[in-house]
Amino acid sequence: MKYSREQLIETVSGQMPEKRWKHTLGVMQTAVKLAEKYGADPVKADLAAILHDVAKYWPVEQMKAVIEESSESNKELLQHDKQLWHSEAGFIAARKDYGVEDAEVLNAIRWHTSGREEMSLLDKVVCLADYIEPGRDFPGVHKIRELAQHSLEEALVAGFDSTISLLLTQRKVIYPLTVLSRNDLLQQLKIQSHGGL
Repeated sequence: MKYSREQLIETVSGQMPEKRWKHTLGVMQTAVKLAEKYGADPVKADLAAILHDVAKYWPVEQMKAVIEESSESNKELLQHDKQLWHSEAGFIAARKDYGVEDAEVLNAIRWHTSGREEMSLLDKVVCLADYIEPGRDFPGVHKIRELAQHSLEEALVAGFDSTISLLLTQRKVIYPLTVLSRNDLLQQLKIQSHGGL
């Protein structure tokens, strides 16, 4: 079944507390602005933002079951922090339950928490919007917002640095793909600064 934007908003907002829906509204607004600024498709950015946290408040067992049952899921993710699971479950739900077929949108939902190597422009937009939407308030968020005015990559590196620093402080395991994402973005910045060399 294909959902209209209004139907999606009604359905998704009903699956989360009001505070998390306010966050989603902030991600939608920010993703569209970033898409317009950096040349991504704002309609796709809006759709990915609406659905990015669709599975966030599902019971852990439901997320796990959806990931285990899907033939296209990354089951290795289940060995890592449960905070990462909603991205994978949301990616599966977006396709299966909400009729999203656009691979770019699905990937932006899937990688909005961890990032990935060779992130697409839309991946970067949605991931960064999740970090810097107006309701976010954590140490360093203002700096990330400033960087976002000039470079998606610089802002995302700062965002990943913030996440990694917090996990180090808490003595938590760092998901390897987040480190690989950060390193890949640094490589992209290095190439940009050397004029493509």
